[in-house]
Amino acid sequence: MMPRYFFDTDNGDLLVQDDEGIELPDAEAARTIGVAVLPEMARDSLPDGDRRTFAVRVRDEQGTVLY
Repeated sequence: MMPRYFFDTDNGDLLVQDDEGIELPDAEAARTIGVAVLPEMARDSLPDGDRRTFAVRVRDEQGTVLY
């Protein structure tokens, strides 16, 4: 069974804590997904070109923040 990773997102207005997570082969795969989520968040939240800060926090099954 592969480890489960959780992706908490913050778009400056709303912090969403991932309670489900997804199974991935390793922490590097989790990092890749975490980085890929940021442009998607920006596209969804910045249609008018406003300035904002976006963050993704990647946690492992023990709750340790990896990225």
